[in-house]
Amino acid sequence: MASARKSTAKRGPRPRLGQHFLHDQGVLDRIVAALAFDEDQLVVEIGPGRGVLTRRLLAAGARVRAVELDAYLAGRLREEFAAEPRFQLIEDDILNVDIGALAQGEAAVLAGNLPYYITSPIIRRVLAAGRSYERAVFLVQLETAQRIAALKGSRDYAYLSALTRMQSDPEILFNVPPSSFSPPPRVQSAVMRLTSRADATPDPTFVKFLEAAFRHPRKTLLNNLGVLYEKAAVGGEPESGLRAQQLDVEELRDLWERLEQRVPSG
Repeated sequence: MASARKSTAKRGPRPRLGQHFLHDQGVLDRIVAALAFDEDQLVVEIGPGRGVLTRRLLAAGARVRAVELDAYLAGRLREEFAAEPRFQLIEDDILNVDIGALAQGEAAVLAGNLPYYITSPIIRRVLAAGRSYERAVFLVQLETAQRIAALKGSRDYAYLSALTRMQSDPEILFNVPPSSFSPPPRVQSAVMRLTSRADATPDPTFVKFLEAAFRHPRKTLLNNLGVLYEKAAVGGEPESGLRAQQLDVEELRDLWERLEQRVPSG
């Protein structure tokens, strides 16, 4: 499974992408267990790399549709799994792929050891896929996992936290030390799970509201939301003097609904 890729990395088995390959068998087993997929269910894997997780998924009865950018690793995967009808490889950049379309309408789950420097864009694309996946289990940098799963009032709570909770129930399952990789990264990692919410229906207008509310963390909602609404309208709400970090996603949604009723967004 391909791991944390750093755009400026100068060393490692594949210097251009700076991968760190997960080799800890116990971590791999726990990832498979956390996915909780059924026999013959589709697992979409982001960055299979050397195929260590892929082998376990197939052995556990899953069908695997994997997306790998590295041409060398993709060649190795094709050779190893050439006779495996339950394996399909897509050689492409995950940021160029429609993640929702990868499920092809099936009740699929997502897995992957995400490149650390593009974790946030990948998570946003996963969330944009809505209910295309029942759940996702990712290995990410611990700092990023804490930001994604953060609750209101914490220093890590930000736009990505609210966006994630709008559409899923995030949880950090366990930490993964650098020694679990080869070569070991210089950061701590964690495995986290995002379970899709049945009531999650992304509203583009609300997403824009969240972006504006969190744009300047030190500013109040009165100032941040001025790009969308008249300040007099925002100032008439009791939350106007608060920062977005002080409200959870449901409280923010309630404010948005009230503002949308009072004045048209502009």
